[in-house]
Amino acid sequence: MNLFDKVQSLGHEQIVFCNNKKTGLKAIIGIHSTILGPAIGGIRLFPYSCEISAVNDVLRLSKAMTYKSALAGLNLGGGNAVIIGDYSIKSEALFRSFGRYIESLNGRFIGGEDMNTNVEDMNNINLETEWVLGSSTTMGGSGDPSPMTALGVFYGIQACLEVVFGSPNLRGRTIAIQGVGSVGFKLARLLHQSGAKLLYHDISSRNLKRVMESFPGRVIEESYFTTECDVIAPCAIGGVINQRTIPKINAPIIAGAANNQLEEEAIDAQLIKEKGILYATDYAINAGGLISVSEELNGYSQEKTREDVANIFNSIKLIVNLAEREKINTVSAANKIAEQRIAAISTLSGFYL
Repeated sequence: MNLFDKVQSLGHEQIVFCNNKKTGLKAIIGIHSTILGPAIGGIRLFPYSCEISAVNDVLRLSKAMTYKSALAGLNLGGGNAVIIGDYSIKSEALFRSFGRYIESLNGRFIGGEDMNTNVEDMNNINLETEWVLGSSTTMGGSGDPSPMTALGVFYGIQACLEVVFGSPNLRGRTIAIQGVGSVGFKLARLLHQSGAKLLYHDISSRNLKRVMESFPGRVIEESYFTTECDVIAPCAIGGVINQRTIPKINAPIIAGAANNQLEEEAIDAQLIKEKGILYATDYAINAGGLISVSEELNGYSQEKTREDVANIFNSIKLIVNLAEREKINTVSAANKIAEQRIAAISTLSGFYL
């Protein structure tokens, strides 16, 4: 399949390739849909093995953002950007040059923090364009969105516990977190404060040391998926829930912060359902960060943000109820709710203003 065929099959509106040899910038911006509003999405820095992998990531992540925005009730579309490289290429000039590319899109794409980018990077982009969110509070932004992402996942876990066990109470429940670097660490804090028993898995010994010192639990090594617990919470890379790991899972709930947790969405979601596991659709449960930065567009209010993030509890319950009622998996149910909203709003374009 060539690039245009793939773009058309996924329904993307626009792909932008950005190059600045002097700053070392090689980046791709994907705009999937602007039906609900300007496309919003993360700006990810990653040393992709090849350019095709980078393109595929942009296409996959930007489409997921369309659904995430729609399900969260936001008047925003879906997009995503990737910068090809590792930490060594980071500089003020690189991010400012990328900010100029975002500015050239005149508001069609709004960027924010993502994997391997931070508030400082958003500050540098903000020097060249207003179309970036998550810059520091001193620059008028909302700062690091990861605490709100963690809070949303916390509420989503509570919703899943209520469905499976009849109560959202976390006290005494065992949660296995995979990835405790940023969102996972903040999620561990919330779960620890609520009396949960915590298990940790991370490839970084530094991350494990920090979380064990802060919120004591138990480190699990190779046995992450086979560990007996109430919830496994993938909070690191995507694709970890797949046809190889699903048969090993020894927990009734999967609810974590990672994006694109399923390697093959349709196949894996159905396998999870057939095994009797409740899966909290990733783009629904991890929408807290998106909700947080999107509040900047209307004047940031921490109180309103926390209220909106708390509604993730109801979103997960809505998805589960639809899935049970129509006997479909939770990914199909979430997609259906998002697609119905997009379809309804798309009819307004025929009304001339």
